[in-house]
Amino acid sequence: MKIGLTYDLRADYLAAGYNELETAEFDREDTIDALETAIKGLGHATDRIGNAHRLIEQLARGNRWDLVFNIAEGLNGIGREAQVPAILDVYNIPYTFSDPLVMSLTLHKGLTKRVIRDAKIPTSDFWVVEKEGDEKLITFPAPYFIKPVAEGTGKGVSPHSILHHHRDLASACAAMGHTYNQPVLVERYLSGREFTIGIIGTGADAEVLGTIEVILLAGAEAGVYSYVNKERCEELVEYRSVRPLEEPLIQKAEDIAINAWQVLGCRDAGRVDIRCDEAGLPYFLEVNPLAGLHPDHSDLPIICKEIPLSYEVLIERILASALKRIDRFEPPKRKEI
Repeated sequence: MKIGLTYDLRADYLAAGYNELETAEFDREDTIDALETAIKGLGHATDRIGNAHRLIEQLARGNRWDLVFNIAEGLNGIGREAQVPAILDVYNIPYTFSDPLVMSLTLHKGLTKRVIRDAKIPTSDFWVVEKEGDEKLITFPAPYFIKPVAEGTGKGVSPHSILHHHRDLASACAAMGHTYNQPVLVERYLSGREFTIGIIGTGADAEVLGTIEVILLAGAEAGVYSYVNKERCEELVEYRSVRPLEEPLIQKAEDIAINAWQVLGCRDAGRVDIRCDEAGLPYFLEVNPLAGLHPDHSDLPIICKEIPLSYEVLIERILASALKRIDRFEPPKRKEI
């Protein structure tokens, strides 16, 4: 097959004048190298497309692909992760990972938690502060945890995200909303253990790959898997493999993760984050349907190393999941209008 690669390269945006924080979610060159090497190793031809702008340019020239391996995060708007999938849908070109609806929904952490809550999946109490005064409607008790409603890679998350008094909400939410130009998610702070759970597959075929516990080391920002802790994970974080056969809690966490994955309609592969409260009960935190794929630094490949599952086999399984959609549902070929 001819497989196109869509992605946002961090170096491109830095060269264009964007700063480190603005480009935190974008991929490094070695991630694209590893992905392309794995796909070629599986016998496919590859074409480096790049970001949404370059995808549009190539489509306008008449270029097409049998499948697009999409890891583009997008730059602008809460629907930014949906941009490349939406463009590809217009041209009826199949792609890996979730569709535009799921990508838009899951980037908005507040809307995601509303769906999860409606599905009776355990998640902590929360409220979305969109304007001044919304924090007055919050009735669940402190401590609170605040973060931008539509950011990833721990952006906006620090020890200052933990608030111990209701009176602090107004100023903290106003400052965060101004910095990130978006609503603020306020949750009940969960002080227990944190897990990230890798998932492969779609719908009834989805299964848990494995689970790692996020353990903050001495010198890490305390109490929170923050942007700083993620950026300096090699020195500040231990990722410890945990298994349901060894601990019933892990089975509960994995059940929550797979249920959330299926309810939200996520596809092919990704991660679900789970955190426990002070009593040790696990709760859905958030989902990443477009998980990082750096072979050494991203959580999903780290989980695979613990199984063990090679990086190439991970990519092969992602492709196999996406190809099922082509085999089952490919519509008849028609001329483009």
